[in-house]
Amino acid sequence: QLSVSLCSLVAAREQLRRSRHSRTFLVESGTGELWSELQTGDRYIVADCGGGTVDLTVHQIEQPQGTLKELYKASGGPYGAVGVDLAFEAMLCQIFGEDFIQSFKAKRPAAWVDLTIAFEARKRTAAPGRTNALNISLPFSFIDFYKRHRGQSVEAALRRSNMNIVKWSSQGMLRLTQEAMNELFQPTIVSIVKHIEELMAKPEVRGVRFLFLVGGFAESPMLQKAVQRALGRACRIIIPHDVGLTTLKGAVLFGLDPTVVRVRRCPLIYGVGVLNRFVEGRHPRDKLLIKEGREWCTDILDRFVCVDQSVALGDVVRRSYTPARLGQRKIIINIYCSSADDVTYITDPGVRKCGTITLDLPEPLPLPRAVGGAGGGGAVPERREIRATMQFGDTEIKVTAVDVMSNRSVRASIDFLSN
Repeated sequence: QLSVSLCSLVAAREQLRRSRHSRTFLVESGTGELWSELQTGDRYIVADCGGGTVDLTVHQIEQPQGTLKELYKASGGPYGAVGVDLAFEAMLCQIFGEDFIQSFKAKRPAAWVDLTIAFEARKRTAAPGRTNALNISLPFSFIDFYKRHRGQSVEAALRRSNMNIVKWSSQGMLRLTQEAMNELFQPTIVSIVKHIEELMAKPEVRGVRFLFLVGGFAESPMLQKAVQRALGRACRIIIPHDVGLTTLKGAVLFGLDPTVVRVRRCPLIYGVGVLNRFVEGRHPRDKLLIKEGREWCTDILDRFVCVDQSVALGDVVRRSYTPARLGQRKIIINIYCSSADDVTYITDPGVRKCGTITLDLPEPLPLPRAVGGAGGGGAVPERREIRATMQFGDTEIKVTAVDVMSNRSVRASIDFLSN
């Protein structure tokens, strides 16, 4: 019994050694083993490969605090699994004609959904090196509709298309060879790998030790193998068990402790439009506004935060605002954003209105009357100041405000949903 258990232990260690040597881990039960190797300052990328998009984030481990620091602004693109579905649709258009496919989708929507579901099931089983073809059942209504529409059989259409990588089965199925599946996956996978490589080439991201591949599309052996082949020499590729649920688990854990990510990178500029003193030769004449005899430049973007700026948890930006008239009960401030860092005015290309800050002003406190004043004259009302504080270091932008004169809180809200 002892010799058997020793042999099992040796075999397990050998398996772990081989896993390390292959530089690809399937981790869940071995998480403790992985965490013991992580050190202060280690950098890693999380590639969240979903249905529609691929989202990349880069973190650095800050121990002993046990917190994370975002090293580069979150990036990504439309490289999700839906790209493979679109490639399959394009292949059908190439075989049967785009006009027929569009007509079939419009007139037989339920059958089209059945066809896409059948393809989705086969797509998940596609793997590199697979020798046998993948069979996809064509709905009877597809076969019948094509015969009525074109006056010939589906099999005849396949022969006429000269597409040798797709065959016809007498059981009413399309047979997709391994070459056909490679052709469907390749454009999307190439885009994902290229985006990760471009990110890893950034100076702020160099020295990454691990790449965590997560999300529903990360379950695909086609994507796993391609990422391992392209990036396995640069870093260790980690593919967790239940990879499709990893993002959900992370969201739950983050909800329990939102302070774990201590520093984030801002993906956009955020700011508001303000008036500044007009400077001849520096500001364009079309921005000149003369108000009460003074020259002002309009539409200047007052930045709260800049693109790729490090924003720590708890970091705030403070601004003071004054109501335009006495008795005003609400201040509405438009927020603008841009992905470009070289913008000056809210009218520049790429700058867009993304939200509004609303400050509800309470009734001002009555001013004390002048002592011994004749005729009961009151004091001259002071210029009212509302000091707003915006917090950018969390997962959402938060705003609070205080009436400086009375030191009372002002109800403040920020709305990004109406734009």
